[in-house]
Amino acid sequence: MPITRLAPSPTGALHLGNARTFLVNWALARQQGWDVILRIEDLDGPRVKPESIQGTIDTLRWLGLDWQGREIVQSHDLEPYRDAMRSLAAKGLAYPSPVTRSQIEEVAAASSAISAPQDGSGEVAFPQSLRPAISKDSMQFDDEKVNWRVVIPHRVVPFVDQYAGPQMRAPWRSVGDFVVWTMRGQPAYQLAVVVDDARQGITHVVRGDDLLDSGARQILLYGFLQLGTPPSYFHLPLICGLDGRRLAKRHGDTKLTTYRAAGVSAERIIGLLARWSGIGDPKADPEPMTASEFAERFDIGTMDSDRVLFTMEDDQWLRASKVVG
Repeated sequence: MPITRLAPSPTGALHLGNARTFLVNWALARQQGWDVILRIEDLDGPRVKPESIQGTIDTLRWLGLDWQGREIVQSHDLEPYRDAMRSLAAKGLAYPSPVTRSQIEEVAAASSAISAPQDGSGEVAFPQSLRPAISKDSMQFDDEKVNWRVVIPHRVVPFVDQYAGPQMRAPWRSVGDFVVWTMRGQPAYQLAVVVDDARQGITHVVRGDDLLDSGARQILLYGFLQLGTPPSYFHLPLICGLDGRRLAKRHGDTKLTTYRAAGVSAERIIGLLARWSGIGDPKADPEPMTASEFAERFDIGTMDSDRVLFTMEDDQWLRASKVVG
């Protein structure tokens, strides 16, 4: 059975960019007969706001999205991630790395190797010179309070993205040996996503194109952990502010809860998301619609591959007609 997942991170309220990705994901599942699960990815340390979990669930339901079963919360069971780390360490594919960010930046700057592969991620490529000599030896995963890194091979990772097309990514160059376990005693994003996608039977992943490089990293982890065939990936163009950067707080308050509190209907939100997704006449005003109507009319083949710019006119259109509730 094909399965996809809605995977919000409770680091704050959902905004319009998150909503477009989730809506397209849900619409594709409706059209193609995929099951949908909801997975709360709450392993982002101090950025996680536990009170946001229920708010996220309520907001997705307000939009009209649904899923099979109860939500899955990553932090409720860390043992599967520990098992994966034991496997990586035993194979000599992971090693403890106590070096600090400032040390990494200093060495990277000296070798002109600074790289930020994800928009706004702030990542710096880990210099191979900081990899310890023992990194290829079988080890025990016996210290959860230090960062552990995975040994990245010096090769290109090819894959075909179902939306963005053929990809040739080189994680060894863009990010180097990346962290798979953090000093907080939790798995890092890349490891947690791979372990969960594999054990939950995820066959299709829909997310923003800022994670294309992550796709290559996750494919490598699938191989290292012998987890079988990775999911089919759909990396969609982002919603950005007028500065061309991924939609965020710097572009004003675009949270769905804010619009809802101001009386903007879910149908009006979806109407704007539909315009951004290639539905309707681009020269006319957006057309309010339900999530089900969106799924009936959406065609991924007609969605513009360029990133969408959120403008003041978009905000004004949303707020032009309000409802109570």
